Amino acid sequence: MPSEQQLSNVLSEFARTLVTDFPIQAILDHLVRRIVDVLPITAAGVTLISPDADPRYVAASDESALRYEELQTELGEGPCLAAYHTGQAVSVADLRYDPRFPNFAPRALEAGLEAVFTFPLRNGEAQLGALDLYRDAPGPLSAAALVAAQTLADVAAAYLLNAQARADLRESSDRSLDMALHDALTGLPNRTLLLERLDHAVRRGRRSGKMAAVLFTDLDRFKLVNDLHGHAVGDELLVAVARRLTLALRPGDTLARMSGDEFVILCEDLDDSAEVDAIAARVVAAVSAPFVLSAVKVDVTASVGIAFSGRGDELSEQLLRDADTAMYQAKRGGGARHQIVDLREQDRTARRASLEQDLRGALARGELRAVYQPIIATGDGRITRAEALLRWDHPSRGSVAPTLFIPLAEQSGVITGIGRWVLDRACRDRLSRRKTGQTDDLNMSVNVSADQLMAPDFTATVAAVLSGADTDPTMVTLEMTESVFVQDTERALVVLKELKGLGVRLALDDFGTGYSSLTYLKRFPIDIVKIDQDFVADLERDEASYSIVFTVIELAHLLGMTVVAEGVETIGQHEQLVALGCDFCQGFYFARPMSADDLHTLIQLPDSTETVNPPALIPAAPS
Repeated sequence: MPSEQQLSNVLSEFARTLVTDFPIQAILDHLVRRIVDVLPITAAGVTLISPDADPRYVAASDESALRYEELQTELGEGPCLAAYHTGQAVSVADLRYDPRFPNFAPRALEAGLEAVFTFPLRNGEAQLGALDLYRDAPGPLSAAALVAAQTLADVAAAYLLNAQARADLRESSDRSLDMALHDALTGLPNRTLLLERLDHAVRRGRRSGKMAAVLFTDLDRFKLVNDLHGHAVGDELLVAVARRLTLALRPGDTLARMSGDEFVILCEDLDDSAEVDAIAARVVAAVSAPFVLSAVKVDVTASVGIAFSGRGDELSEQLLRDADTAMYQAKRGGGARHQIVDLREQDRTARRASLEQDLRGALARGELRAVYQPIIATGDGRITRAEALLRWDHPSRGSVAPTLFIPLAEQSGVITGIGRWVLDRACRDRLSRRKTGQTDDLNMSVNVSADQLMAPDFTATVAAVLSGADTDPTMVTLEMTESVFVQDTERALVVLKELKGLGVRLALDDFGTGYSSLTYLKRFPIDIVKIDQDFVADLERDEASYSIVFTVIELAHLLGMTVVAEGVETIGQHEQLVALGCDFCQGFYFARPMSADDLHTLIQLPDSTETVNPPALIPAAPS
């Protein structure tokens, strides 16, 4: 029987380790050995038992204890199992005379066991297993020893529960960390982990003098896969791509998924940039082979952009941006290829972004202006129409080409506000002409983008501008290209009918260069067809262009429409258009774009009311 001091010492000893991270196996091994020291027994063991699994031996003071516990599992019978199932301590003071274990007792006696005392390991109402005490001589344990043994069993249960809680916490923490650093779909490292590894690679490159490279990989036409087959197939494709890319890389390379269909490969310890060419070629080839998925076969390709660390002197984020830039350069080159970043193009991209930012405030700063190009009546040479054209005078860059800043305005979303300003400016410049006593027969044409036309309040905006500038709607023509019909045909038809209800005229600009042109002529309420300058340019030397212009004029006239030829630059083109019966001409042969004041002056010249005399119409200072 242990003394109270001995038991207190053991309990204090193990209480101090209960809240530590000491290995549970070592603690329990020490516990069973200390139990043998303080109780009148020869061996001890701890067994874990669960309903659907064999007993698991987590501690044994010596080989005999392990042998006795394994024997109970083999026979499916014994005091350990009884204590677990009943939740009560089991005392067998003499195995020779206890009838409860007829199979276990003979085998245990043969192995040298004479008495056994087992105590349940409790977790509330549930049982975890048992603490088993063995003796090689018969005889009972005293009541105090039994109480002490159950107390030690409770200590062992507390250790086991504490260890399981720590293990669960570590597993949860590891799982959370893994989820935070890996892509849920493919299991690849995500952006966070990639940037961490990239930063390490750049620092290592500084020490080793070797390069690192980033390959930014994007699938070509992946959106089409999602649109045709659904996102489930798209996800399956991404997983298959991740597997193929992994096989194409070297051991030690990092493959990460950034987002969507973007994958990034980090290649370290490069002696020469040529090594990356081979890797990139394998990547492109791996993706180009057809993917046979569970429900469909899919063909895609990949564009790969490459950027190098410059032997450790580039920041990780910048390296990633450079590779992304190179990837888009590869896409613009047709896709299914790899491209090393072109810093000259990157510089152009930066300048373009700066220009876009400047454009956002250009209107408020008064940097935009409208100029007007006369449209000449083919029959009598009179100027009864003019097209309003937008110009941007940048304070440091000078005059910015419309072919550059108009697309920027459309992409950045400022075209709607700028477009309204141009329409208002054209109407007010026309009004100023009328206030000077000139005749009120000048029709102003203003270009309209697809974004403007599709805006929910566009018709109301046009009506408000016309009313504010006291302008007759019939003296305004809105010009648009066929792209407005492609974006949303039904919506475009509704808006055009609303505009016709206001009284404005509608012109189809750049006719012949778009899509289903004849369909649009038939279906939409178009008043004017403007023949694209590409056909006019070849009118004198190309039979096909001549035939197209002839056909367009004839067809438009049959449909009751007026025809304007754009880009007229020679007397020969003008004479051909006169012969073909074209209604109006526009181009540098007659006049370049000019200010509103110059236009009003030009219209008053005597030559402008008779057969056109081109030299008299060309302004001295073209705008």
